[in-house]
Amino acid sequence: MLELQKVCFAIEKEGEAFNLIDKVSLKIPSGHFMAIVGPSGCGKTTLLKTIAGLNEESDGDLIWNGRNLAQEKDFEPSEIGYVPQFSIAYDQLTVDESIESAMRLRVKTNNHKELDRRIDKILKETGLAKLADRPVKVLSGGQKRRLGLAMELVTNPALLLCDEVTSGLDPRSERDIVRLLHQLAHRHGRSVVSVTHSLAHLELYDSVLVLHEGRVAYHGPPQEINHYFSVDDTEEIYPQLAKQSSERWLQSWQKHCSAYYRKIDKRRQQLIDKGEIIIPRHHDLEKTDTETIRLDEPADEKAVKKQDAAKLKKRPDDEGTAPVATTSTVQTPGLISQFSTLLARRWKIFLRNRGQVYLQLAILICFPILVALFHERGNENIKRFSDRHEGVLQQIQEHTMVEKSYLNVGSAVSGIVMFQVVLLSLMGSNNAAREVAGERLILEKEKFGGIHPGAYLASKIVYLGSLVLIQSLWMAIFVQQFWKFPEGSHSGFLQHTVFLILVNASMTFICLGISSLMKTAEQSSLLSVYLVGFQLPLSGAILALPESIEYLTRPFISAYWAWSGSIESMDPSYRNAIDAVTETSFEPANVCQYLLVIHIAIGLIAAYIGIRRHQWD
Repeated sequence: MLELQKVCFAIEKEGEAFNLIDKVSLKIPSGHFMAIVGPSGCGKTTLLKTIAGLNEESDGDLIWNGRNLAQEKDFEPSEIGYVPQFSIAYDQLTVDESIESAMRLRVKTNNHKELDRRIDKILKETGLAKLADRPVKVLSGGQKRRLGLAMELVTNPALLLCDEVTSGLDPRSERDIVRLLHQLAHRHGRSVVSVTHSLAHLELYDSVLVLHEGRVAYHGPPQEINHYFSVDDTEEIYPQLAKQSSERWLQSWQKHCSAYYRKIDKRRQQLIDKGEIIIPRHHDLEKTDTETIRLDEPADEKAVKKQDAAKLKKRPDDEGTAPVATTSTVQTPGLISQFSTLLARRWKIFLRNRGQVYLQLAILICFPILVALFHERGNENIKRFSDRHEGVLQQIQEHTMVEKSYLNVGSAVSGIVMFQVVLLSLMGSNNAAREVAGERLILEKEKFGGIHPGAYLASKIVYLGSLVLIQSLWMAIFVQQFWKFPEGSHSGFLQHTVFLILVNASMTFICLGISSLMKTAEQSSLLSVYLVGFQLPLSGAILALPESIEYLTRPFISAYWAWSGSIESMDPSYRNAIDAVTETSFEPANVCQYLLVIHIAIGLIAAYIGIRRHQWD
């Protein structure tokens, strides 16, 4: 049983606490199907989130099966299912794959046979068996709502919370979803709470909670709601609510609630006696003195009603098999199992997103070609002074030619290296700018379901790291076929390749951190683009910055450290040539590597903080 005792949720408004939910008290027993209705802005979704633990109550108590959630541990992920307004499935996956992914992430199974059996059972319960192989992106609104429910049923939760799952549906689809929720409550003994703006199909609910300005205006049988509000049609309830303050409605309800609760109890007992409500066995055997089925009894009169267990009957379903009337605690998979599932799902989504695949291939092919276009100037040899000069004029001409050679080669080599660095920085931004922010809501929902942030981040690191290696190695190897990197004393090309990998990785994971911290994909993309845009001018590769600015900006510019490290890997004559075209100083290669690794670490730390942080709204 779920019990709310004078629960409040307050926000700060003009320096004072303002209750969005104000002293809500109610009880929801096992096998009960309750609707929360009310005008827009009355606090329906806020109350649901407060029950779920997404909003922390500012006052009052939430009691779940005798456990005070405000003082003891919160819901276990397997105890509760939460179906939000938004879709929690990826368009690129099929219905079966979506449920399998949810199952692998939230339920530890012994083998593939057990996994398939659980998935088939859920597909059958939710009426999705015939749609198992259909991609999510082609499902109708009602089918997507069923899929959302199916993905929450993988843990067989004892409490199922649904937020506007019927909004935007046609009348038939809406009724089908309400009927499904009714069955999920009665046949499996779970408490189901559904927030809805619609007043249609109220007869399918066991009770209806009407909220007005965050307060309870009514909580009773749907058959009595018109009588209580003195209206002829249910649609007239909302206008009727506006005629009195929420305080007046609450006072009125407190006077009459006992009579209505007795009617709910009587109806509930009738359904239990008929076998139409099946209570999970462990609920009957593990009741304590803090739990009761009666809704009209005050807390100090609670008592265990053992006779109810004797009255329970199992009713065969339509195919002659007895529905499951017991609930079992499921184990959440470990971090490694969740990581492998998340990684496999990410690659599957990527490979099925043709637009993303084509974009990656276009970038992978075109960017190195753009660099290779400048190979001729970069391959020129640096002219040197001869040992013998026949005259002053010849000496001056030769000096001029050598200086021109230094300028041409130095400019070309510096530009080619920086071009590679900047293009790989752009690739890194494209890799990760939307990686977390673009699926923020799904991430928040999966964290609520028990996904470990470390497993999620690890899957992103491996997935993005694979892209980084492919892009960087291909850039280095392809360009090397046209422009021979000037070898130095430290295996120049190999070290240059390492710097290309590091700069791509640093920009990728810094943008991953930005994506994790931002609320929307648009914000993350914009900030990442700005970050890449400032890499070239602030690197000093084209124009040297004033020293006062250089010391402030240089530590944050990944492009500088990759460019500087690559230049330091070259033959001294080429470094001298580059010195002739820029006043920017170079740092030792090992220092550049350390700084780029620090950039990567900072990006990963920011990503972990952003992934762990609650950003549901």
